[in-house]
Amino acid sequence: MRTRRPAAEDRPADELFRSWLENQIDLRHPLARLSQRMPWTALEQALSSRLPATQAGGGRPALPVRLIAGLLYLKHAYDLSDEAVCERWLESPYWQFFTGEVVFQTRLPCDASSLTRWR
Repeated sequence: MRTRRPAAEDRPADELFRSWLENQIDLRHPLARLSQRMPWTALEQALSSRLPATQAGGGRPALPVRLIAGLLYLKHAYDLSDEAVCERWLESPYWQFFTGEVVFQTRLPCDASSLTRWR
């Protein structure tokens, strides 16, 4: 499944001036190819039915399944700690593309402890 850009009317104004990750990376890179072959939709459907829409007690909305599942895959594949996988995610457009981002992010949308709590 390929990550789709949001429609122009659904994007914040500042995103109109950002560069899309798919235009910045080599789509033949192993992680880019794997991200396009992963059954993300089936994975999201299977896991989201078992996960709450928000954290216990109200709290923030749940993190995207693709983000957390992707980070956990990268953690296992590269034998990294939770903190290290989060640090590398911030530096790598390929890792961000793999986890479903469409533009390069400079802040992690979760903290390392989210990986432990999500398991």
